[in-house]
Amino acid sequence: MSPWLLVTLATLLVFAIMTALWLLGIRNRNFSYVDIGWSGNFAVLALLYAALANGWDTRKWIIATMYALWSVRLAGHLAKRIIGEPEEGRYQDLRQRWASNLNTMFFGFFQLQAALNVVLALPLLIACLNPEPRLHVLEVMGVAIWLTGLIGESIADSQLASFKRSASNHGAVCDVGLWRYSRHPNYFFEWTIWIGYAVFALASPWGWLALAMPALMLHFLINVTGVKATEEQALRSKGERYREYQQRTSMFIPLPSKS
Repeated sequence: MSPWLLVTLATLLVFAIMTALWLLGIRNRNFSYVDIGWSGNFAVLALLYAALANGWDTRKWIIATMYALWSVRLAGHLAKRIIGEPEEGRYQDLRQRWASNLNTMFFGFFQLQAALNVVLALPLLIACLNPEPRLHVLEVMGVAIWLTGLIGESIADSQLASFKRSASNHGAVCDVGLWRYSRHPNYFFEWTIWIGYAVFALASPWGWLALAMPALMLHFLINVTGVKATEEQALRSKGERYREYQQRTSMFIPLPSKS
């Protein structure tokens, strides 16, 4: 199957999934489902590309497993936080902003996330098209970087979930574990995962194109749907307590906290 046909099939598939989740969001008045769809779609693309691309099987299934494990873990983590719960604050805020054309605006938002799925899966596609029958040292390094990010993100998510489960912490700012050194350690290690994908893809023809993906992901994590939106919501809900946390804690890269 040609690369262009693969990308076309992938695009149609993730657009269909996001449309179904958009309809579910309308029905349940909860557009937070977009986060589950965005994260879970990478597992779908990993299986599709590994099964249909014409690269070396070992390489294909290594990179597909990297994408799929991260995707399933993150989608499952988000599903626990979203399904059966009220719509998250940042989407409630968008609901108010887009009230005059709500469903159409959110449809576009859902499909934008689907398009990002296809774009950000470029390192996966590049590696799955490589027929070279041996692994390169860059691919080994990519796996190591990816694994570091996956473990770090899992620990950060687990620490935050544990903090929130305690009734005594209701309304408090999580500043324990990794959260003592970064206000968003989950996003930092998420970015580390994408660096791992890019390094892995560098060993393949046209792999240099994959370097754009960590840069794009960094932009989204900090300026769009990650840090910016999360901190705006935290300031609305926690006020001065969160401002004090901002003053003493690194925004992104884990660093010693300020006294």
